[in-house]
Amino acid sequence: MSFFAVLFALIIEQVRPLARGNLIHAGLRRWARWARRSLDAGKPQHGWVAWSVAVVVPTLGVLVVYWLLWSASGVLAFAWSVAVLYVTLGFRQFSHYFTDIRDALDDGDEASARGLLAQWRQVDASELPRSEIVRHVIEYSVLAAHRHVFGVLAWFSVLAALGLGPAGAVLYRMSEFVSRYWVHKSESTGEGASPALQGAATRAWDMIDFVPARLTALGFAVVGSFEDAIDGWRNYAQRQPPGPDSHNDGVILAATSGAVNVRLGGEALKAAFVPDTSQHFQANGADAGSPAVTESTPGREPEVAHLRSIVGLVWRSVVLWMALLALLTLARLLG
Repeated sequence: MSFFAVLFALIIEQVRPLARGNLIHAGLRRWARWARRSLDAGKPQHGWVAWSVAVVVPTLGVLVVYWLLWSASGVLAFAWSVAVLYVTLGFRQFSHYFTDIRDALDDGDEASARGLLAQWRQVDASELPRSEIVRHVIEYSVLAAHRHVFGVLAWFSVLAALGLGPAGAVLYRMSEFVSRYWVHKSESTGEGASPALQGAATRAWDMIDFVPARLTALGFAVVGSFEDAIDGWRNYAQRQPPGPDSHNDGVILAATSGAVNVRLGGEALKAAFVPDTSQHFQANGADAGSPAVTESTPGREPEVAHLRSIVGLVWRSVVLWMALLALLTLARLLG
């Protein structure tokens, strides 16, 4: 059933993508804001209580609805899984920027590409050369694909196999969202979460994303250049700039670099202003904070052709995941 739920959700999302600013995401933002305001008293234990309410309560709510529907009808439970995956899973929540930037670069319009990148990441891209535009687009797109697709698939697959339905998808996406929302809300308005709550959300997200990040990197290695991807993972994953996501993101970027033979890493973009993510449930990849420098991975200089290679890498990874889900579903049906 997991295979068909993911397949239907991806098809529906491609045909009719979920609009930005939709009521569901707006409700989840309000829920996270209420949890912070009501439960964040500045102490570590209060931070974990607020995080649990913001993340675990919606997860349990989705699980309870799934069990109730399952007791009434397997078809209703399946439809619920598809609906939850449609909200939490999909490429179209971020891919329009990637497509528009690639088209602008194909047309030789680097000014438009810089403007789109600046709009996407809320950064100063006015002086970026062509190769750096491509590099940053690759990095942000790969991380967004992981957070919107592969990480969701990992947690959904594991918990669904345990009979917990789509709860894993909600746990993963809400964990990612609150870790980003509370930090940037504090930076943009000065009225955000306490350091204790931010620390709890960051540590929880780092733990939750630990295994999915490595599964994504392994998938890229399998469908790309395996030896180079593993070599990059082993030698360059820890050379990302310090940050809450550096270990997990570094694994993905290092594996991507080796898988398609492209140089990644280098000077981070400078924020044009502090991003206000309060209006966006969608993940945008690596956070564009203060400038930082990391060691570049080996590989060819980023070119527009690498953007097509990344698209192929991601879709081959999707096929790999779907094949594994199909085998697991078949095994359960036959077992």
